[in-house]
Amino acid sequence: MRTGRARDLGVAEDISAGHIMKHFPICSAAMLLSLACNAFAEVPSQWVHPGPDGKLIYRTTPAGDRIMDFSYAGYMGGGVALPTVQVKQTVHPTGGDDDTKPIQAAIDQVAKLPLENGFRGAVLLAPGVFICPESITIPASGIVLRGSGSAAANASTIKMTGKPHLAINVRGPGGVGRAQQGGDARDAMTTSIADAYVPSGAISFTVAGAKGFTVGDTIVIRRPVTAAWVKFMQMDDLMRDGKPQTWIKTGSTTNAERTIAAIAGNKITLDVPLSDSFDAKYLSPPGTAVVKFSPPARLSQVGIESLHIECPPQEISHTQPHFTALRLNGEDCWARDLIIDETMNSVAVSGRRITLTNVAVNRKAKHQGSSKPAEFAPNGSQVLMDRCTVSADNVWFVATGAGVSGPVVVLNCTFTGNGRAESHQRWSTGMLYDNCQAEGGGLEFRNRGAMGSGHGWSMGWGVMWNCRAKDYVMQNPPGAMNWLIGCTGENTLKPRPFDTKPMLPAGVEEATGTPVTPRSLYLTQLSERLGPVALKKIGY
Repeated sequence: MRTGRARDLGVAEDISAGHIMKHFPICSAAMLLSLACNAFAEVPSQWVHPGPDGKLIYRTTPAGDRIMDFSYAGYMGGGVALPTVQVKQTVHPTGGDDDTKPIQAAIDQVAKLPLENGFRGAVLLAPGVFICPESITIPASGIVLRGSGSAAANASTIKMTGKPHLAINVRGPGGVGRAQQGGDARDAMTTSIADAYVPSGAISFTVAGAKGFTVGDTIVIRRPVTAAWVKFMQMDDLMRDGKPQTWIKTGSTTNAERTIAAIAGNKITLDVPLSDSFDAKYLSPPGTAVVKFSPPARLSQVGIESLHIECPPQEISHTQPHFTALRLNGEDCWARDLIIDETMNSVAVSGRRITLTNVAVNRKAKHQGSSKPAEFAPNGSQVLMDRCTVSADNVWFVATGAGVSGPVVVLNCTFTGNGRAESHQRWSTGMLYDNCQAEGGGLEFRNRGAMGSGHGWSMGWGVMWNCRAKDYVMQNPPGAMNWLIGCTGENTLKPRPFDTKPMLPAGVEEATGTPVTPRSLYLTQLSERLGPVALKKIGY
């Protein structure tokens, strides 16, 4: 087994294969729960593996960093079945040139209904083709837009016509900006992290003072971007075309929204583990703030289901006006059973606790230009992409934006074409590609240097687990790790873009070309936390 730069990062000596096989037999209960025992010759992962009692054991760095528990990704925090909501309005195709208005009128009628157990009702589109020259907007919580099917004779097709536009918009008054910034905290209770180092994957930390904080409070953890940290990350010298580029502006923060699960003295325990580390050596002054705040208003319990969305072929650059499919900003929302044809920058989500399952994006028209669109942009926290597909060339199959705080999980997804899936820019953390396939393309967690406008290090503490791809670019940032575990395909060494040397350090590699157990990291973690019934609830 390969461990890449594990020793360079101060990780303990490797456990021998013989020792592991003796103490952790392959067909343990935890591995069976995670679909582990199959025809492949698998080996237990050193970084996460079941112990003799079936409980997962996590290997840590000397500082305590570990692969995080990704199982909190998804609707209602993972392991919860998507609901079936009662139909309150049904819409049939008019046969005319504008079905947007009757669909929107039905949604608006349901929006006036009272919430019952979090739901107002579903708007059902009958089978047929709905001509839509304008966007459909879901303006309130508790509404489901459901087609009669995404394929075959019973399909409900939203056929986009007219000027380029967005097909479906799910967006409340809070908006993505306030959500990512952590809401309005000008008058909120504030303290700071007192620990010299909080490792990635931790679920608790000590603060300077917990007075005024209570269990159930929503908090935002504001990690400062200091000149010392930017220099440590070797992001203080980005140049493009002779002009300096800014990776992340000093004085700003990267933010993680969490809920307080327990308080003991000045120790705060969170509902979801942290996806980044916090090293006071580079973050003080001013230190990492912990702020109690009122979350931004978000739509909740909104679903998009069983639809076919199509637009005219777009053999253009994404910098030109173009048709796109879905924008979803909310909390505890979902999209399932969608087939999306020919849109560009097709699906983007923000907010938290969102599931996208069985969503397929297909493009026959080839995108033009070197700058590429992102067909899936999972730019929230606790986002699960499950059994989704992209078939397209010259695209980012998946790409994150700046400062996304995981967990973000891409599970059992298949990408066809010469595109790539990646973390795109400016220090997002805690992303997992689990059993994903990109046989004709690649997967990346890397330093993008001065690409874009200074995208720089795009991902820390990310994991690729039992994936197959033509190639990878997996690199280790200063003071952090990215893992390539049980994956098939070549990990390509590269310098920072626009440089010719030096080659940047490869991420931590283990069992290259050989699948590891547990077969699925996410499903095994989910089963351990909530029991095997959680897997059945999400269709496994």
